[in-house]
Amino acid sequence: MQAELKAIVAEVQEKATGIHSRAEFEAYKATVVGPKGSLTEIMKGMGAIPKEDKPAMGKLINEAKTAVQAVFDTVLERLETAELAARLGPAIDPSLPAPDLPRGTLHPIAQVREEMVALFRRIGFSVAEATEVETEHYCFDALNIPADHPARDMQDSYYLPEALKVGNVSQLADEKYLLRTHTSTVQIRTMLAEQPPIRIVAPGRCFRRDTPDATHSANFHQIEGLYVDRDVTLLDLKATLDHFVKTIFGPKAKTRLRPSFFPFTEPSFEMDFYSPDLGKLSNKWLEIMGCGMVDPEVFKAVGIDPELYTGYAFGMGIERIAMILQGVDDIRYYYQNDVRFLRQFA
Repeated sequence: MQAELKAIVAEVQEKATGIHSRAEFEAYKATVVGPKGSLTEIMKGMGAIPKEDKPAMGKLINEAKTAVQAVFDTVLERLETAELAARLGPAIDPSLPAPDLPRGTLHPIAQVREEMVALFRRIGFSVAEATEVETEHYCFDALNIPADHPARDMQDSYYLPEALKVGNVSQLADEKYLLRTHTSTVQIRTMLAEQPPIRIVAPGRCFRRDTPDATHSANFHQIEGLYVDRDVTLLDLKATLDHFVKTIFGPKAKTRLRPSFFPFTEPSFEMDFYSPDLGKLSNKWLEIMGCGMVDPEVFKAVGIDPELYTGYAFGMGIERIAMILQGVDDIRYYYQNDVRFLRQFA
């Protein structure tokens, strides 16, 4: 009988490793300790054992029962652990990096604007902003733009209706209001609010009645620059813009100034540049901005003495710079919200 007990324990230990479900476990357990199980049958035979051998045999049976139960407990614990893991899903390692989820990024125009603003900040310019709805005074008069200038016409600018509604009260505007046609309005407001020295850039949206095509949009972005102090010269303007062009378009870029006319600068220039690092645009002279020395009449309009102070101003389209940098040949792509296009610059 002792040999039978050892055989039962050995068999249980061997077959336990092959049990992979609770149903298998319960079925096999019944063959060992169930009503007709192998170990139960041995226990039933205790009545036929001589009285003097019963204590020793009882001890052997208890040891076998303990060994078998230990094996069953181990199997049951393993099965419960597997069942819990199955319910919880695949194992998670918290030390692993999380999956890279899709993230939003700045719009291509905003990316270029931020790059330009950061460049000018590094050389001492601060950022100025103002309202997008302006009066004719700030948009035209203070900038020395004459009353008969074409930009003042209704077909070129977005004027607001003269009858404005404030709350529930209708009233006539005392001045003509319009959506600003350029960010030069920020120059005027800044010079009225601050005393020289003034060194600012003013990025922002502008609005003109342009027919949309590959290079024009009724809603576009400009960045304006202004520096006013004693003894500011054309050389300062050229050095600043050369630094801008070489930083944005590469150290091999070259610039040139062509005489032009703007009512608010005298003398006035158009700046062109070319760079060998622009792919299909390499080594072509490209116009990128207007600039010049601030006209004395503009200084007088804001109460700055032109005998004491001089200054320069420049302005450029942010879309223009972005199109050159990003190789985009149609400005309308920027405003169509096509994710396939925008994702290229993410």
